[in-house]
Amino acid sequence: MTFETLTYGYELVEGPRTDARNRLYFSCSKTGVYRRDPDGQVKRLLERTWVGGIALSQNGILVSGTTLALVDEAGGVRDIFSQWDGSPIPGFNDLTVDDDGSIFIGAMGFDINTFDPSRQKPPPGKLFRVSPSGEAKLLYDGVMVPNGIGFSPDRKRLYQSDTMTHAVWVYDVNAARDVSDRRVFHRFADDELPDGLAVDVEGGVWVAIAKGRGEIVRLTPEGGIDRRIKVPSTFVTSLAFGGPELTDLYVVTANNSEVESRGGSVFRTRVEVPGLPIPAARF
Repeated sequence: MTFETLTYGYELVEGPRTDARNRLYFSCSKTGVYRRDPDGQVKRLLERTWVGGIALSQNGILVSGTTLALVDEAGGVRDIFSQWDGSPIPGFNDLTVDDDGSIFIGAMGFDINTFDPSRQKPPPGKLFRVSPSGEAKLLYDGVMVPNGIGFSPDRKRLYQSDTMTHAVWVYDVNAARDVSDRRVFHRFADDELPDGLAVDVEGGVWVAIAKGRGEIVRLTPEGGIDRRIKVPSTFVTSLAFGGPELTDLYVVTANNSEVESRGGSVFRTRVEVPGLPIPAARF
């Protein structure tokens, strides 16, 4: 596959999402949230650190970080969710949207700015559902490092990367949009750290491999490896489908192995199987 470099010069890039006008939103770990227009112009929309997930919403975009927050077109920020049981949540990472317009989001068990997971085992995180009314429900506790998240085409499964366990996990989703029977969907090798993910219309699960082999991996609906695709980076963080037919695949990274000085980069390639559309949140 051929990868086109769209923009570069960042640190760790995360959270890619495209809107109906094919504008690409993404974040840089230390400097904030950006939007790339189809003409190639890039604009910083928000100064905010460690935004791991972005979702389109009726009244702007939703971003993770120290809180789950809504950012409107004028750049105003309103916190949606930040505490549980009266205690602040250390931080939020990847997120997705269900057909009800609610957010499913992974919450970290540690402060990413101060905790070093390479030196000690991180406290486990959680999985929440946040409704458009702002009501939050704890769906699951015990996710070590919650990362990429996405629904199956029939909405009966929810996939989630848990980086520290080297696995993508899967939950069953019932009619009330609660989850159960958490189990391993695919276990990667010890030198592979699954990060962001995206699902296609055939139920294939595309996974970014961070600090591994510089790849994205497509898993079949049964959890087996369908293909491995080399990326011009050794640290691939996330990916998302876009374009008029959802056959553009945007891949974001923390470095660039073709031109090292470019740093964190945004690439685009083409795939045969379209991505699964993600609804807009109703916030």
